[in-house]
Amino acid sequence: MGVAIGLLIAIGSLFGGFAAMGGHLAVIWQPWEFVIIGGIAVGTYIVANPMSVVADTGRASVEAILGTVPKRPKYLALLGLLYALMRELRSKPRNEVESHIDDPQNSSIFENFPEIQKDPELTLFICDYVRLIIIGNARPHEIEALMDEEIATLRRDKLKPYMTITTVAEALPALGIVAAVLGIVKAMGALDQSPQLLGGLIGAALVGTFAGIFLSYAILSPLAQKIKSTREKQCRVYVIVKQTLLASLNGALPQIAVEHGRKAISAADRPTIDEVEAATISGGSKAEVEQKEAA
Repeated sequence: MGVAIGLLIAIGSLFGGFAAMGGHLAVIWQPWEFVIIGGIAVGTYIVANPMSVVADTGRASVEAILGTVPKRPKYLALLGLLYALMRELRSKPRNEVESHIDDPQNSSIFENFPEIQKDPELTLFICDYVRLIIIGNARPHEIEALMDEEIATLRRDKLKPYMTITTVAEALPALGIVAAVLGIVKAMGALDQSPQLLGGLIGAALVGTFAGIFLSYAILSPLAQKIKSTREKQCRVYVIVKQTLLASLNGALPQIAVEHGRKAISAADRPTIDEVEAATISGGSKAEVEQKEAA
């Protein structure tokens, strides 16, 4: 919603202000100038990036526009799952816990937290490090270093769309000049025409410069920043897992360990201690949650 409102304000101010100054909106509509700028930008973008990044840029743009970031219910579900796993680790034999880690899609623990279960990357991350804890040979600082490296890799991969769109945004003003130069070349071929026609051709050429600058600073750069913010929030769940499991590995009780994870959540989205306690004590049981909601 914020993206739509911002674009509406920006574009409305642009065209409204131009019309209020007495400009004719039809002059701005120069489709071939936009074809030149957009075509070169898209073509060079595809040349510079593998198709996996191109596809991920589309997904990242949709996520940014829709605001697809973890919300409080997902944080509570994640802390509840981690609490349940840590409780199992402290009270059950290794082989019983391994059955949940080896097949999370059919695990009775993971089934209580469908929002986490349907996130394959996060589920795999949790299972990998719980498995390392079960093996018991790795030291806490070794697991922490491994987690830091994997989180950095995940963040780098998720921010590739931000970096690539930023690069295109930086190039757009220059591409606008390319379109403007081509328009001027066309105008130079009409020097023998009337001043009115010549003025229209020069004006059309200058639209290319305008379009490149506007698309760069008013559209793509803000979109890139929105993608960065969205993807960084999505990466936050891995930090929560890291802090929680490390606290447990260092001897903290499950209820204390999830508090370490809770503190890694930004203040605006952080659930209260009482909310976390309710989510963890219930073990994420669907029946208990439904009973509480009905009450």
